[in-house]
Amino acid sequence: MKKRGKQKKNVSQKNRRPETETLRGGERRGTENLRSSRDTETLRRGTETLKSSRNTETLRSDRMREREETEREVNVAEKRKGRKKDNDRGKVIHVRGSEEAGRANLARRRKSIIKRIVIISIVVIAFGVAAWITYYNSIRQYHGYTVVKTSETSYETNASYIKFGTNLLKYTPEGASYINSNGDIVWTAGTDIKAPIAASNGNYAVIADKGGNKVVVFNTDGQVSENTMPYAICDIDISEHGAYVVVLESDKTNYINMYSNNGSIIYEIQTSLDKSGYPVDITVSDNGEKLFTSYFLVDGLTTNISLTAYNFGEVGQNMNADRMVGGFKFKDELIPKVEFVTNNTIAAFSDQHIYIYKMKEKPSLKAIINLEGEIKSIFYSSSFLGTVQKAESGEGYVMKVYNLTGELEFTHDIGFEYENINASDDEIIVTGGQECLILTKSGRTRFRYTFDKPIKNMIATSGTRQYIVTFDDHTDTIKLTVNDDK
Repeated sequence: MKKRGKQKKNVSQKNRRPETETLRGGERRGTENLRSSRDTETLRRGTETLKSSRNTETLRSDRMREREETEREVNVAEKRKGRKKDNDRGKVIHVRGSEEAGRANLARRRKSIIKRIVIISIVVIAFGVAAWITYYNSIRQYHGYTVVKTSETSYETNASYIKFGTNLLKYTPEGASYINSNGDIVWTAGTDIKAPIAASNGNYAVIADKGGNKVVVFNTDGQVSENTMPYAICDIDISEHGAYVVVLESDKTNYINMYSNNGSIIYEIQTSLDKSGYPVDITVSDNGEKLFTSYFLVDGLTTNISLTAYNFGEVGQNMNADRMVGGFKFKDELIPKVEFVTNNTIAAFSDQHIYIYKMKEKPSLKAIINLEGEIKSIFYSSSFLGTVQKAESGEGYVMKVYNLTGELEFTHDIGFEYENINASDDEIIVTGGQECLILTKSGRTRFRYTFDKPIKNMIATSGTRQYIVTFDDHTDTIKLTVNDDK
C-alpha cells in the first residue's frame, strides 16, 4: 500500500516538473514573442521613417529637376529673345526674382507703349488734317483770280488744244507747240499736216493726217518719231508708253496697226469692208495690250454696229490668231465713240445708251445707262462719265454725271452757250464766250466767272488752283482766289 502511495507521490512530482518547465518555457516564449513584436514594431517604424525620408528625398529631387527645367526654358527663351532683338540689349534688365528689375521692365514697356500711341496718334491726326483739307478744298468756292504770268500768243482759228502731261499741247496744220504751266511755249515742231487729228495719254501725244499718211509722235521733251503709213489714215489713239494704234483704209480692206513710239510695227489686223464694215472709232488701253473697236455695217435696210475686243497679251495669244477675245452686236443704234477710261474699263457712247464694259482680259458688260433726249456733248475721265443736253425749258443745258457703275451722281444746269468741256479726275471745266464754270466731281461749284475777253480754252495745271487760260492774243496762267479784287 505504501508502495502504492509512494508511487503516486513520485508520479505527481514527476508530473509537476514538466508543468513548471512548460510554464517557464511559456514565459520564455512570451518574453521572446514580446521582444519579437517590439522588434517588429521598431523595424516597422524604422521602415516607415526610411520610406518617409526616401519620399522626402524624391520630392526634393523632383522639385530640383522642375526648377532646373524651368531655368533651362527661361534661359532658352532669353537666348531666343537675344538673337531676335540684338539691338535691344541693355534696354531690358533680366534679373530673375528682382522686384526692381520688374519695375524697370514695366516702366520701359509703358514708355514703349506710350511712344507707339503717340506715333499712331500723330499719323491719324496727319491723315485727318489732310482729309479735312481735301474736303475743304473740294467744297470751297472761289470768286476771283490773280494772274501768275501772262504771255503774248497769237491765236489761230484752226488751232486745237489737248491736255498733254500736266500742261497743254496746241496743234495746227503747220505744227505743234507745248505750253507749260506758266503759259510759256517750251518747244514748237513743224508737222505740215493738212487735217490734223490728235490723241494724248500721259506724257505722250500723237498727231496724224486724217485721210493722209503722216504720223508724228511727241513727248514732253519734243518730237520722238515720224512715220508714213501705207494707206489713208482714218483714226488714231495712243497708249501711255507712246505705242499708238492707227486705222488704215484701202479700197476693200481695213487695217488696224500698232506701232511703237519709234515707228516700228508691233501687230497688224486686217478687216473686210464687206464683212466687218467701216471703222467708226478705236481705243487702246493704257498699257497698250488691249484694243476695242466700233464698226458700222449696212445690211440692206438695217444698220448694224459691232463692238470688238482684242487682247495682245498672253490671253489673246492663246485664243486665236487675230487675238479677238469678245464682241457685241447692235441693230439700228449708232455707237460713234468708245474709250478706255481706265486700263480695265471701257465706255461706249451711243445715241441711246452708254454701255460700260469691264475688260481685265476679256470684255463683259457691267452697266447700261439709258439716255433720254438728244445729247449735245459727252465727256469722261477715269472717275466719271457725263452728258450735256438741251434743257426741257429750251433755255440752257443740263449736265448729267454718272459714276463708272452707271449710277447718276448729280445734275447741273448750264445757263450759257458753252463751247468746250474739259474733264479731269476731280473736276469739270466748261467754257463758252467769256463765261467759265468749274465743277467738282461731286457737283459743287468751285469757280464761276465772266472774263473780259472770250476764252478759247482752259485747262488745269499741276499747280494748286492754277489754270492755263488761252485768249485771242495772249495766254494767262491764273490762280483762283476766294475774293474777286478786280
